[in-house]
This record gives sequence, structure tokens and C-alpha cells, in this order.
Amino acid sequence: MMKLPKDKIEKAIIKHAIINAVQHDNKANPKAIIGKIIAEFPEVKKDMRTIVSKINKLTQDVNDLSNDEQNKLYEDNFKDTYEKKQEQKKQDKEELKELPNVKKKVVLRIAPSPSGALHLGHSYPVAINNLYKNKYNGKYILRIEDTNPDNLYVPGYKLIPEDMKWMTNDNVDEIIIQSDRLELYYKYAKKLIELDAAYVCECSGDEFRKYSSEQKDCPCRKLKVKDNLKRYDHMFSKYKQGDAVIRLKTTMQHKNPAMRDFPLMRINDSEHPRTKTKYRVWPLMNLSVTVDDIETGVTHTIRGKDHADNNKRQAYIYEYLKIKQPEAVFVGRVNFIGIELSSSKLTKYVKEGKYKGWDDIRMPTLQAYKRRGYQAKAFERFALAMGVSLTDKTITKEDAFKMIDAFNKEIIDKDAKRLFAITKSKAIKIKDTPKRKIELDLHPDNHKGGRKFTTGDSFIIEKADYDNIMKNKNKLHRLMDCCNFTVEKDKFIFHSQDYEDYKNAKNKGNIMHFLPKDDYVDIQILMEDSKFIKAKAEKYVTKIKQDEIVQFERFGFCKLDNKKELEFWYTHR
Repeated sequence: MMKLPKDKIEKAIIKHAIINAVQHDNKANPKAIIGKIIAEFPEVKKDMRTIVSKINKLTQDVNDLSNDEQNKLYEDNFKDTYEKKQEQKKQDKEELKELPNVKKKVVLRIAPSPSGALHLGHSYPVAINNLYKNKYNGKYILRIEDTNPDNLYVPGYKLIPEDMKWMTNDNVDEIIIQSDRLELYYKYAKKLIELDAAYVCECSGDEFRKYSSEQKDCPCRKLKVKDNLKRYDHMFSKYKQGDAVIRLKTTMQHKNPAMRDFPLMRINDSEHPRTKTKYRVWPLMNLSVTVDDIETGVTHTIRGKDHADNNKRQAYIYEYLKIKQPEAVFVGRVNFIGIELSSSKLTKYVKEGKYKGWDDIRMPTLQAYKRRGYQAKAFERFALAMGVSLTDKTITKEDAFKMIDAFNKEIIDKDAKRLFAITKSKAIKIKDTPKRKIELDLHPDNHKGGRKFTTGDSFIIEKADYDNIMKNKNKLHRLMDCCNFTVEKDKFIFHSQDYEDYKNAKNKGNIMHFLPKDDYVDIQILMEDSKFIKAKAEKYVTKIKQDEIVQFERFGFCKLDNKKELEFWYTHR
């Protein structure tokens, strides 16, 4: 047995090598250890050649140990410390950090545009805000931002509140729509002009960009308040679209061009789906967001770090109005590889008929996931696992749904009835099997009994199970909770009924689910690719309620989508 060295660096190398070996089929990878050693002992960077050589040698010494020796070293020296550290990391990651400067009731908001239904990408901010609302017993506002008449999707006004209700378990306290609040934005715009904090600019876009690039004031900036108020009135009648915008006075010499006298309002004569042609002067985001946050008492904003510049722009407005700006918490972006999450593209696909609707099984929308049998809490736990930090995260579709599926399974597993379904059937006969009536459990823990079968000597099993049996003829096989059988000269022969006989057999074969040959119903299961697979299922499926989730043994979880036609939607394994 290897003795641990006294040298602390060498001991650390062996520790990480042992842990790495135990995790990866008893074969440690020296490349996985270098970074850990540098993190613990930064001074080794002065002589990387020596430390890499030492890591390679000691890792090889660990790999030369037998599996039992590696496991014993791990159990005796490193297991408790390592596993406690990993558990603490998990807890730290799954616990919400405190919000800064909480001095009164926390008020949070989320502000999607009605460009379509909410999708997987939205689930992260929706969940994080909801978790904080619950943590502080605060208030959660849904604000639908629709002040750009050119980019709106009317069904979104209905879809978004539905998605929010599902994702938050009906935890939204207030819903506001910006197109209902135009008069409020006008009031604030006028006040800023009266404070000489804003002006109406008649310069063209090209002209203003030239002034900005030269860091010179626009001539409109020098107008008196009374002249700006006249121009403001003209925006509602005299000016045409593109003739004028309201700009906030910051400084045209700011090192960041985005901060130089940015616009607050503009004219847009497009017809709005809700207000029609009643309004033609529309606020831009930085004005409408600031006004709404003030009026609704928002205390904290949690949003992507790409909004950092917007937060700085809004700070100017708060300063002019002498109002405290909400505490801003910025988070990194969660990038999903292999999933189309452009709302405009998804809307286009729905309109063109590429997808049957927002709840098409192929869609990455909350509507579709809900219909498939995913639970909102699974996405909330995924958001929590991603953490609240400035770091951008990139995750593939496969890795994301390994986590989401695992979380979802923990939630639905305790109630999902276990049933038999055969997708590719093969009829078999097990000679000498006695006729009997058997009753199987609906769930091993929560629902004893309830599934009644009358069996004889003829069954249906999966074709894959049949093929496996024929490759392992010398073994004892078992139909789940029914009987054991052997294979003699390609014929199946009844052996016994008791599971203990199978358990104690030296040559155990498969345990497989089954159906009595002439006692089943036909069902269909819609898969992720929007194709149905036909299956045969036990008759208990006719008792399943609409929208109930079941687990078909060795196949996966499915949700009953159409009770009349016995159509299920596939959830996950």
C-alpha cells in the first residue's frame, strides 16, 4: 500500500490523483490535476517543468495501484473531506446570495416584450426573480414592454401571463402593460424638459452622430426651456416621423459614446395593436423603464449584464429627478448550444406553419414543456444550479436537459404510476406456465396493487428482449413480477414464479416487462421529433386521467395528452 508523503505538495498531488482515479474507472489523468495544484500552491508556477514532471510521476504511481488499493486510500484518507467539500459547493451554488441593501419590502419585476411565448431562455430570469420574491416575501411584477409598435405579436399578450402563472405557481402580484401608460411617460418627459434636463432635437441621425463623434454639443441643446416645450407640443402634431426626438442632457464629451445625450422619446406613426393610432409619440426603453420602476416602487432589478450601460443611462434620469435608483444585480448570460431561442424566429416558424403552435413538442417553449409533463420547479432548480453571478455560462442542449430531466424526475417520480407498454412486440409462448391472476403495484412506494392481469402461457415482449434471450439461452430469465423461464432448444420453458429463485440463480438473464398476448390496448406516443410511435399497453391505461403523467417501464415518463385516442406525449427517460 502506498504511503502518503510528508511533503504537502506531493501529498496534494496524490490526493487529487486518487480522487480523479476513483471518479474515472481507476485511471487518473495528470492533466486534470495540474490546475488544482496551481490553485492550491500558486508558487509552483515559477518552475512548471518540475511540477509537471512530479505530477506525471506521482499520478503514474497511483495508476499502478490496484483498484482495491486506490479505493482504500480514498476511503481512509480523502473521502470524508472531499465529499463534505463537494456537498458544501452544491449548497453554496443552490443557495441564493443576499440582495444588496434590503431596507424595505423587496419589489422585483420582469419585463418581456410580447414577441411570442416565453421559452427556455426566459425560464432563468423568471425563476431567479421568483426565488428572490419568495426569499424576501416581496412583490413580483410582470411588465409587458410594448412601446415599439413595429415589433409586436398580439397573441403574446395572452401567452406571457399564462407562462408566468405556470412558472411562478401563480406568484405574480401585478401585471402592467406599457401601452396603457403613455400619459404617464409624457408627464415625466415634460418634467425633464422643465428641469432643463432634456431637449427636443431636430437633428437628423447622421447629423447627431457627427456631433457625437466630434464630441460637440448639438445646436438644439442650447434652446431655452420654453422653446423646448413648444417643440415638445409639436411632436404630437406638427412634426413628422423622424423629424425630432427628445434627448436627455448628459455630456457630449463622455468617454462612452452611448452615454452622450441619448434619446428618450421618438415619433412613430405605425398602428399599435392595442392603442391603434391614438398615440404617435413613444418612449424609448430607458425612459419607460425608469418611469415604471419609479411608479411601481421597484427596489431591485435582476437582469443580464448586457444592460449595464442602460443602467448607467437610467442613473442620469434618477439623478435629475432626485430619486434613488433601484439596486441593480447583473447576471451573466446562459447560452444554450443546439437550441433555437430567437423569439422572432420562433414566431416566424409558428406563423409559417413549420410548427403547429407554441406548444408543438419540438418547440423550446414553456408551453411545450408544460404540455410534455415538465414541472416548473424543475426549471427553477436548473436556474438555481446555474447560479447568480456575472459569469456567462454555456451549456449544450444535452447537458442542460440531463440536469432538467433529473430535477423533473425527482418531482414526478413519486406519483407517476408504473405501467407496461411494448413498442416493438414479439409474441412468445412459455410452455407449462400455469394460468393465474396477478395484481401488480401501480407504484412500488405509493400505490400498492391496482394493476390486474390474467396470464396464461402466451405473452408479448419487446423484440430487443427476445433477441437478448436468444443470445443468452443458458440463463434464467424473468417476466417482471410474473414468472421465471429457461430456453431449451429454442423453446421457452416455465421454471417457477418466485423472484427468489431468479435472485439466487447463478446465471441470471433479463428481467423484462410483458403483456398477456390477447389482453392489451393500442396507444400512441408522440416523440420529441413530432413523430408518433405505436405501442401496446396494459389495459389500466384506460383509467389514466387526462394530463396525468405515467412511467412506462424501461421506456420513460409520458403524459396523457388525448384520453379519447389514448395519445401520450413523451416527457423524458
